[in-house]
Amino acid sequence: MLVSPVALTATAKAQWQLHFCVLLWGFTAILGKLISLPALALVWWRMLVVVLCLACVPRVWRALRAVPRRLLGIYAVIGVLVSLHWLTFYGAIKLANASVAVTCLALAPAFLAVVEPWIARRPFDVRELLLGVAVLPGVALVVGGVPAGMMLGIGVGALSALLVSFFIAMNKRYAGDSDSLMVTALELGTGVLLLPLLAPLFDGGLGALLQPPQGRDAVLLMVLSLGCTLLPFTLSLVALRQLSAFSAQLAVNLEPLYSIVLAALLLGEQRELGLAFYAGVAVVLAAVFLHPLIARRPELVAPDALAGDAGR
Repeated sequence: MLVSPVALTATAKAQWQLHFCVLLWGFTAILGKLISLPALALVWWRMLVVVLCLACVPRVWRALRAVPRRLLGIYAVIGVLVSLHWLTFYGAIKLANASVAVTCLALAPAFLAVVEPWIARRPFDVRELLLGVAVLPGVALVVGGVPAGMMLGIGVGALSALLVSFFIAMNKRYAGDSDSLMVTALELGTGVLLLPLLAPLFDGGLGALLQPPQGRDAVLLMVLSLGCTLLPFTLSLVALRQLSAFSAQLAVNLEPLYSIVLAALLLGEQRELGLAFYAGVAVVLAAVFLHPLIARRPELVAPDALAGDAGR
């Protein structure tokens, strides 16, 4: 069966567009390191900016009025997971560095192999479970290749990967048929309400959280919120309409690689990490790229769900 040149052009354009989005997502870890705000304030202000922007979109309000109450509660629970995932992700960046945090985040597919069947109520796939085993040697190398002072960052980063696996699995099950912008606004809006309740547990309390970012931090935060969150999310939704979930997932899996390369070029993090770390990264990323190859169930993944998964 011949494919028209127009179709080929549309697919190629979508692939380039998605890779551009993944590159922008790769910058989120870099910006997280450059912004001097503590993780709690960084995440709260990022969520607040995105929610305020989405609140200006009439489509979001129309979709919100049509959502059943049961789904509203489910999206709020997912919003809690998103908030805790972002909090631990940026916490890992502050405790270690961007390269360590994104490497830990690459563990999410291994966690997902266990979490998704439980949430989706389907049998466990032995091929997917093998992914978790394949990642372990890479994790051991990563741990051996970082300074002792970054070990806490690895633990927090692994927790972030576990949280994002629950977020992805629940979004795939419950958010596939709902308006993606509305779901994003509701989930992040839950985070805006939740994080002030956690503020007393952190240094500075609520006062430090509500203190508006100043100068360079304010500029970088706007870049993070608009340029690395809203823009790629919107562009990816368009691109994913032209791509299979399989090819899209392969592209999205490049995000940790982009982040590590950017961290070396812009932050010089390769000077902080040993050869064993990068050998471990290679093993972990190899397992991550094997995940869509061994699973190969594109019919289970909606484009909107993939876009939601990728957003960091």
